[in-house]
Amino acid sequence: MSEATERLYYHDSFLREFDAQVISCEKDGERWKIVLDRTAFYPTSGGQPYDTGKLGDAPVVEVADVEHKVVHYASAAIPVGPVHGVIDWPRRMEHMQQHTGQHLLSAAFIELFGFQTVSFHLGKEISTIDLDTPAAKAEHLEKAERRVNEVIFEDKPVVIRFGTAEELAEAGIRKKVDREGVLRAIEVEGFDRQPCGGTHLERTGQAGLLLIRKLERRRDQCRVEFVCGFRALGAARGDFSTLTQAASLLSCGLAEVPSVLGKLIEERRVLHGGVKRLEERLAEHEARALLASHAATGAESSRVIASAFEEATPGYLGLLAAKLVAEANVVGLLASRTSGHLVFAQTKGLPHDMGTLLRETLKQFGGKGGGAKDFAQGSVADATKAADVVAQARKTLGA
Repeated sequence: MSEATERLYYHDSFLREFDAQVISCEKDGERWKIVLDRTAFYPTSGGQPYDTGKLGDAPVVEVADVEHKVVHYASAAIPVGPVHGVIDWPRRMEHMQQHTGQHLLSAAFIELFGFQTVSFHLGKEISTIDLDTPAAKAEHLEKAERRVNEVIFEDKPVVIRFGTAEELAEAGIRKKVDREGVLRAIEVEGFDRQPCGGTHLERTGQAGLLLIRKLERRRDQCRVEFVCGFRALGAARGDFSTLTQAASLLSCGLAEVPSVLGKLIEERRVLHGGVKRLEERLAEHEARALLASHAATGAESSRVIASAFEEATPGYLGLLAAKLVAEANVVGLLASRTSGHLVFAQTKGLPHDMGTLLRETLKQFGGKGGGAKDFAQGSVADATKAADVVAQARKTLGA
């Protein structure tokens, strides 16, 4: 096996620039695969994304760990020989803040409640840890968040340690490892010691702040969403902006937003109930008027009531259709000129198929919809064509 890449970030996560030798550069689709003898670029591993930056003038767009080598994928070729590498520092710093924050949060859950972390993911906007418990609650999150921020404000040193699995176990690492050889561990003085190959801050204070954003229960585990550092600042600023806009719209103070919203929701519930009752009465009245204007011509013949309304909502059309077909031998073909919504319905027992009728008619008007034999609904993209759909369906029925 060829010699492995020397990983400079193992010893110094704050190394922003470095010099190395290009060992190979091969075309790989639209990119080039570049291998160096040494690198400060971190490859995707352990839930932490890769670094980006430049090798010479070539942008590095992805970094991967392949058979003990760090492979740099660049958008341009680089000749074999010496090269100067530069890390995208804002991206590296953000990743270090999130990853160090994850170590602190996982350690806090163990210290306070014995909740073990079983996995970690660092995303573009948020990070998550999965806890091996289904019982995490809001009070657990609040206490763990406070404990982490205590450690951050204490500005404890974050130290890199090397040793065998046995040596690290004797030192009190948080997670047992079965790998052989010399391993790397990250230690937060007096708080946490965890085997890890990722990049981390030099002191906990550089994490700035940790905010827990969400708790999601997943079978026998709980997923905790969090942000650290500049992400936490951005999240807090975003929350404040949203709350300020809500308060402005509601004409109240920030602290009053929940109570004012609660009152508005209750008022809406009451008004909605009143509107539904009025719609029920209106539909009853309108159904009687439509039935009266479409008198039956015989005991066996069906009455086809085709009508397009100016401002009927989809819900009201369905309610009106139900009132109509509660009568014997009635077919209702209803439409809204405003929304383009359509409802086709018939009294049970009639021979027509409303679902088929609607689908076939809509093919001519660029709409979509369907349903069962006795009740179907859909819509037409151009609401002005809704009345034409109804007229065509009526013609199909021979009414």
